[in-house]
Amino acid sequence: MNIYDYTVKDGIGNDVSLDKYRGKVLLIVNTATRCGFTPQYKGLQGLYQKYQSRGFEILDFPCNQFASQAPGTNEEIANFCDSKYRITFSQFSKIDVNGENENPLYTYLKSQQGGVAGNKIKWNFTKFLIDRNGNVVERFAPTTTPEKIDKKVKALL
Repeated sequence: MNIYDYTVKDGIGNDVSLDKYRGKVLLIVNTATRCGFTPQYKGLQGLYQKYQSRGFEILDFPCNQFASQAPGTNEEIANFCDSKYRITFSQFSKIDVNGENENPLYTYLKSQQGGVAGNKIKWNFTKFLIDRNGNVVERFAPTTTPEKIDKKVKALL
């Protein structure tokens, strides 16, 4: 399997095949609206605006597994992100990224780039960078800001 074989749910529960993003550089992020890293939404939006026209996409997966920092419905999360950060990149339904109910996409991502915490996602705003061929090329810790990965995104474009 590769990344394009996975299907995820958009913010209103519709299936979205990741094949839709074939040929694009992707940054996949698990997020939360009440996290110390939540201000990274601003940097993510800036990165998206800078490179979207060149084939860059951000896939945002809210996750409530870490200290319940993504409370609320998908609609409430989307409204918060729109009103506070004016995000325009793709936001999907809330998911689990670890454990018994983890989303299969995250099982795959972690198998490709384990990270310092092994295969577990340590916290919100863990980021996976995917090249145009669907290869998971790098995993970034929550503390790595979008601005710090700008050059890596640019190199893949």
